[in-house]
Amino acid sequence: MTWFRCAETRPWASLRLFCFPHAGGSAVAYRSWGKELSAAVEVHAVQYPGRADRLAEPLVGDAHRLARLVAGAMAPMMDRPAALFGHSMGAIVAYETARLLEERGAPPTHLFASGARPPHRRDVDAEGRVADRDDDGVVAALAELGGSDAEVLADPEMRELVLPYVRNDFRLIEDYQRRPGPNPAVPVTALIGDSDPHVDEVRAREWAEATDGPFTLKVLPGDHFYLVPRQSEVLREIERALHVPS
Repeated sequence: MTWFRCAETRPWASLRLFCFPHAGGSAVAYRSWGKELSAAVEVHAVQYPGRADRLAEPLVGDAHRLARLVAGAMAPMMDRPAALFGHSMGAIVAYETARLLEERGAPPTHLFASGARPPHRRDVDAEGRVADRDDDGVVAALAELGGSDAEVLADPEMRELVLPYVRNDFRLIEDYQRRPGPNPAVPVTALIGDSDPHVDEVRAREWAEATDGPFTLKVLPGDHFYLVPRQSEVLREIERALHVPS
């Protein structure tokens, strides 16, 4: 099974945007992006194993391994400039993917880190860990973040299907630690909602310490999933940073 879902192929596009979903998320989160983004951009959403059309495949429980697998799958697609966008857990996986791509001589042109604390500030105490809670506790944590996933998990059959990979993803990101090594030189734009309980503006600004490239912070109205109602503003910010026509 391939790693990427592209709703609209654009052979003429000048660059590709690879989008990494949040914990418990899938490629469908970015399904509508291609139609609204500039024609100069071809959108490829990462489909993590163990969910959606990859439900039968084993889950990946380590962020570094997941990044290696994604970077390897991206290698044949680096014939055009590529930018990375990741939301929440996806921002960390995208960051580690960017480090690997740069080490391999094919650095991305930009990294968009959305709704995430920076890789060197992942302070999660035992009490705050979601992966170790019971099922109701995991659902409650999703509800607190403001996503639609919690509504889906109200159905018992859906809960049995979805909770294993939701819990896996929370464990993946809560166990993550940035490994020693140089920062990538990729330009980074951090984006957050102004009422996100997970990351505030002070913490988001610390993404500047995770790159040797230029840094920008964009704060939009909303909670952890601000990017759903503010999709148009997010996409305009991407176009501006990538210097492509809207």
